[in-house]
Amino acid sequence: MADTHSKEVRSKNMSHIRSTNSKPEETVRKYLFSKGLRYRKNVRRLPGCPDIVLPKYRTVIFVNGCFWHKHDCGRFVWPSSNEEYWHQKISRNIERDAENQKLLMEQGWRVLVIWECQLKKKVAAENLLQLYNDIIH
Repeated sequence: MADTHSKEVRSKNMSHIRSTNSKPEETVRKYLFSKGLRYRKNVRRLPGCPDIVLPKYRTVIFVNGCFWHKHDCGRFVWPSSNEEYWHQKISRNIERDAENQKLLMEQGWRVLVIWECQLKKKVAAENLLQLYNDIIH
């Protein structure tokens, strides 16, 4: 399927995508705070700059977008334009994610990942409760 936007419009749209403080991240942080958990955001001294760090539990959380990190949930679709660029970009993201998770685990951190699709209204409550249980146990 061809892109329905001009190059300029697509560029403007892509420039508005945030790498931190996204809606999914805010959803997770708000839930954890409501459960009494305290955390740090985007700790740059840790590999991969985890979205949420819970020092008390030695746990880091990455809130991954299904597109940017190639989740196998059905929401991910390879772009049809500039295919080579996107294959390299997303493949590199996956490699970097794996390397950062490995480094964090070697440093004694527990690494949890929650996906954007797991925070949709129909399934969010169940997935957030599971995340909370994974943190405290």
